[in-house]
Amino acid sequence: MDSSISIRDEFIKLGQAMKLAGLVGSGVEAKILIEEGQVSVNGEKETRRGRKLYKGDSFSYKGNKVTVE
Repeated sequence: MDSSISIRDEFIKLGQAMKLAGLVGSGVEAKILIEEGQVSVNGEKETRRGRKLYKGDSFSYKGNKVTVE
């Protein structure tokens, strides 16, 4: 399922973006999933929760792809 989130600032951190997209219920949950390598950014596995996402970037988790706008 593809969806998108809108940001007002220059970037959003990956953990925050996952919460905003409704893929996780908390930052702790996002941290664990990211550290376990279950999340990809722009098609590549990402293990850094603080990874900055900019407009045009996308991330995926369990078949859900979210694009930052």
